[in-house]
Amino acid sequence: MTETATAPLTGKALLAKVKELSTLPRRERAKQCGYYTVTKNNQVRVNLTDFYDALLSARGIPLSPEAPKDGRGREPTYRVSVHQNGQIVIGATYTKAMGLKSGDEFEIRLGYKHIHLIQLGESDKKLTSPDIDSDESDEDLEDEE
Repeated sequence: MTETATAPLTGKALLAKVKELSTLPRRERAKQCGYYTVTKNNQVRVNLTDFYDALLSARGIPLSPEAPKDGRGREPTYRVSVHQNGQIVIGATYTKAMGLKSGDEFEIRLGYKHIHLIQLGESDKKLTSPDIDSDESDEDLEDEE
């Protein structure tokens, strides 16, 4: 394992030190500002990536202004398109945001240019699910409408 030898400089102190050490090579500047680690074998490893990240941050250029991404997929856009097979897919990002679980059911209501998905609760499921003991078939129900 490695241990950090000194606390690295940040903010205005880092900018001032870098300006002061402008004649030194970049690795030496990073080391002088505290961006290095010492291994078990007493080898010094300079952390240039952390050094550059700290410099950008000190200059007011944050690398990740928003919440960190998990590195997978795209950002949700709240737009979907109809696939060639006629399906519309709602991604996992949206279902997670709504707290939906596998097996949750919805009623689909069509409008002129919109689709409403209404989540069914337990009481709603009993009202909309067909009655098994009913004497009427689905065809009979369609004729009545």
